[in-house]
Amino acid sequence: MDIFDGLKAELGAVRGTFRVGRVTELGRGTLRVGGLSDVAALGDRVALRGRGGEVLRIAPDGLTVLPDEAAEGLSIGDMVELIGPATIAPHDGWIGRVVDPSGNPLDGRALFRGPVQRPLRAPPPPPAQRRAMGERLATGTAIFDTMLPLVRGQRIGLFAGSGVGKSSLLAKFARGVAADVVVIALIGERGREVREFTDKVLGPEGMARSVVVTATSDQSPLVRRRCAWSAMAVAEHFRDQGLHVLLLADSITRFAEAHREVAIAGGEEGNLRGFPPSTSHTIMSLAERAGPGAGDQGDITAVFSVLVAGSDMEEPVADILRGTIDGHVVMDRKIAERGRFPAIDLLRSVSRSLPAAATADQNAVIANARRLLGAWDRAEMMVQAGLYAKGSDPLVDAAIKVWPALDAFMAEDSDGIESSFDRLAASLR
Repeated sequence: MDIFDGLKAELGAVRGTFRVGRVTELGRGTLRVGGLSDVAALGDRVALRGRGGEVLRIAPDGLTVLPDEAAEGLSIGDMVELIGPATIAPHDGWIGRVVDPSGNPLDGRALFRGPVQRPLRAPPPPPAQRRAMGERLATGTAIFDTMLPLVRGQRIGLFAGSGVGKSSLLAKFARGVAADVVVIALIGERGREVREFTDKVLGPEGMARSVVVTATSDQSPLVRRRCAWSAMAVAEHFRDQGLHVLLLADSITRFAEAHREVAIAGGEEGNLRGFPPSTSHTIMSLAERAGPGAGDQGDITAVFSVLVAGSDMEEPVADILRGTIDGHVVMDRKIAERGRFPAIDLLRSVSRSLPAAATADQNAVIANARRLLGAWDRAEMMVQAGLYAKGSDPLVDAAIKVWPALDAFMAEDSDGIESSFDRLAASLR
């Protein structure tokens, strides 16, 4: 890349002329703008009094605009500048940096934009030209290196309630998964936790190969929703260079909630437990952009987290995403409360890369481990209550014998896929 590309991009972004309209009506949520109906398109960005906004509806007599910030301070007649489609211009120099959904730096240092403006809502690679999922990836975590394999180009969901170790697991992926670049979307995160996540949870090792795109919980739904799209566009920038990108999005629930606010402000009705009909397409179109590339493109391996209250896997966001991706991992509060992390409920989790991602011998070990875990799960209450008599069921007897070692194995770090399988097999004896 030319060393002057960043400067050229900044100069190219300077606009000599622009179209303007005027505020004609103000409300607590949206505002009306006159004079731009013949040139604006749905979803276009506008600027007014130092703040941004998005066109939600277009009528012959004006636009309905949702501002990025509260409308306090705006007046009838204020000038509104039409910017055009929402785009972002990622740059290779963004690695190791924290940016907002518009590509502005949040760490106090200057940041160049890239030479190419990318649409925030780009189409995925052509389905008939995409490669199949690739080779198995080392993750640094024993349970994923064995029983829940992650392969190149796979998309998995991480379903968890609050406070069960989800962020720590995502940070482990950022540090341990074999990838060229890591892109992390922190959607609607608490402001105080962004710095904590980058400095302590992710750490210098994780930040050294990461781009963090963040929108905090106090920002408007437009900004929070745009965070996921911007992170995906950044991942596509590196994918198109032939690189393998790991995308970590936390969380799709807050992305969907932000979309609900925007969609309802635009006139949609919430008829899917409060979510509008467009929620399904919005989530699925985001997930489809990740995955294997086509031609000489690289791949985007994605981990999408979902906040599930009370482990309700049937709530709308969880149900929509689970049917779209290539595997789901369920984290359980009861497991976290007894101190085992990652608190993964293996029996409710599945990786759709199996059985292809493992050898016949490895698949046999995985099947045996699941069988024993299932037997323990069915008999645990009886065993704890002293109601089970040894010898009643040989499978339960075997499960009782291996349970402590198998449970301990699922909390271990990994020093390689082969060695992890050796330790798993040893724990089953």
